[in-house]
Amino acid sequence: MELNTISLAVFTRLAGVIFSKAVDMVQKNIRGSGLFVEENILENSGETRDYTEIDLELYADSKPQGNQAGRARVQLGYNKLVTAKRFAKDIGITYEMRRFNKYPDVIRRLTNLAQMPVNRLELNLSHRIGFGTATTYVNKDGETIGISVGDDLSLFNTAHTLSGTSTTYRNRLAGNPQLSKGALEGMERLVVEETLNSFGEKVTVSFDILWTTDDPATVNTALEYLKSVAAPDFVNSGVTNVYKGKYKHVILPLVPTTAAGVPNNAKRRYWGIASSMISDAHLGIWEAPHLKAPSDLNAGEEFSTDDWNFGVREGHGIGIVTGRWIKFSSGDATA
Repeated sequence: MELNTISLAVFTRLAGVIFSKAVDMVQKNIRGSGLFVEENILENSGETRDYTEIDLELYADSKPQGNQAGRARVQLGYNKLVTAKRFAKDIGITYEMRRFNKYPDVIRRLTNLAQMPVNRLELNLSHRIGFGTATTYVNKDGETIGISVGDDLSLFNTAHTLSGTSTTYRNRLAGNPQLSKGALEGMERLVVEETLNSFGEKVTVSFDILWTTDDPATVNTALEYLKSVAAPDFVNSGVTNVYKGKYKHVILPLVPTTAAGVPNNAKRRYWGIASSMISDAHLGIWEAPHLKAPSDLNAGEEFSTDDWNFGVREGHGIGIVTGRWIKFSSGDATA
């Protein structure tokens, strides 16, 4: 297709096709992992969502003959108010690109534009995990983002509180070991002993996700445990690997990054397990990524530059209510 013969209307339609294909091509590592519960927010329904935990006690009481049945206790737990935030980027398609047949440059610009909001959403979600030992972080725009959970503590903590009892629980593994068979069993012990409802009662639920960064050693260890037929730690090939297929392995390459998306090797061995069944990490999509194209008015050109300006817009909000659905180790052997 010759760019020097294309009209603005035709080019705008072409840009929309390129945009849609480019969005579909982006790897959604954390968004499609099962760690976050995604909700599409209807238009004109407000810019906030309040996510609240509500627990019902687990066990019935005995009922002597003729006595009235006891009333079940319901506990309103913690909540997180999630507010929509918009993200945007613009580019220009220059006169020279349109007239001198620089088609590859145009395609690259539109493809990169389409991927920017999807990448930013991946980064924002990943930083909820990567900065999960803190209650705030300063994002790549220089804004301070509050990321505490409902009890006002960091997502990964050794003394999370419960709304209906003075009992506390931890979801950070003591000693913060690297991924290994012993460490994974320790993580599973956290599931058994430290997964509680608001009354402090033990919750029995499946943890189905093993998540890691993209550190090769950690990834390979995870693959050994999840895909080996025999137990990797034993020479005897007749020993069953009890972890084979037990978890879905999710690799989160943007967790070990700075706020700007630059590699942060201090976080390269982060790992943990999570339950998609009880996850209360919420992602609200107020505005799906979409292309903002120039109109036919005045040929869609910027007067001073002769550019055709295209933009991308997207809006979302993120909030995590509790830390009980996820367990964590920083993998650096700190106390």
